[in-house]
Amino acid sequence: MKYLIAEDEIDLQQSIAQYLTRDGNICEVASDYHEASDKIYIYDYDIIILDINLISGSGLDILKILKKEKKSAGVIIISANNSLNDKLEGLDLGADDYMTKPFHLAELNSRITAVLRRGKFGGKDLIEFHEISIDTKSRTAYVNGKSILLTKKEYDLLVFFISNKGRVLSKEIIAEHLWGDHSDLLDNFDFIYVHINNLRKKLTAEGAKYIKTAYGSGYKFIED
Repeated sequence: MKYLIAEDEIDLQQSIAQYLTRDGNICEVASDYHEASDKIYIYDYDIIILDINLISGSGLDILKILKKEKKSAGVIIISANNSLNDKLEGLDLGADDYMTKPFHLAELNSRITAVLRRGKFGGKDLIEFHEISIDTKSRTAYVNGKSILLTKKEYDLLVFFISNKGRVLSKEIIAEHLWGDHSDLLDNFDFIYVHINNLRKKLTAEGAKYIKTAYGSGYKFIED
């Protein structure tokens, strides 16, 4: 999954990022309101961890931007303020959860899992698309009940494709999802073809032929 951590307490920001990247997630950070707003205009995220009291602006205004831009990211507000009014306003503006500082990182991780389960995966730990099923807890993929061995990037690609089935995904979008901010430093996207080709071969070998090339545009995950 791809996360944005909008938090101006740098020590806390880095602690959250380090904790969440242990499971292979991509974590981008923003240290003030302007950096956070710039990132959400440009990029898409699965989860945004949002400090309500950012330097140079309010996290509540970030929520308004997300709503205006029709972004689908799940949002967890974190704040030192335990005010009921702030909680209600944040939730009314579209936040999925609210945590008061200090908190345990393990609890934050559990809250993130719950938000993802409710939002992207319809309340389930199991993602299913015809004969393909993915256990998001064990990060294991199956075709017709048979497990298939995927690399981390191949697994992330498969989840990304199924979560965006029917949508044309450009190489730039795929690279940005898999590598975050670092994708801007890449000279070309040839490696994307390698990862997609390897995933397609493994799925096709089991009869799951859903990754299609949209020539000149990117790739699409659709039924035959």
